[in-house]
Amino acid sequence: MFLFLIMASAISCGKKVSQENASTTPKEPEKEAVVGGDSDSHGCKASAGYTWSVLKKECIRVFENSTRLNHAEDGKAYSTVSYVIFEGNKAELFLDTQKESIILERKSEGDSWINGDWQLIPWKGYVLKKGEKILYTGE
Repeated sequence: MFLFLIMASAISCGKKVSQENASTTPKEPEKEAVVGGDSDSHGCKASAGYTWSVLKKECIRVFENSTRLNHAEDGKAYSTVSYVIFEGNKAELFLDTQKESIILERKSEGDSWINGDWQLIPWKGYVLKKGEKILYTGE
């Protein structure tokens, strides 16, 4: 009788485990977000701080080896900045308000870099104007 109870108990437990396995469906593993898995059309990874530079023809981190431009004083508090890099007589602007960079050119040493109504003036560092309005300054 004792042997019968042990066998019945073992069969009952085995049946219960197999029923639990049958009723649960396997869960799909959660997909992890891969840092740096967000390459743009040029292969630049924004999550790693890279953006495409037209002048350099490569992915760069604009906050490295560039000139920082701060919003001009207008009574508002800003938490973003913009950057400019230089290559010969050209300057490439990376502005927080523009989706793509802006290329400016100057005719000779000491002149301003210009593109349409954008003008980057070398004065006490740099002054960036759009039309007559000073938008950014930097050193």
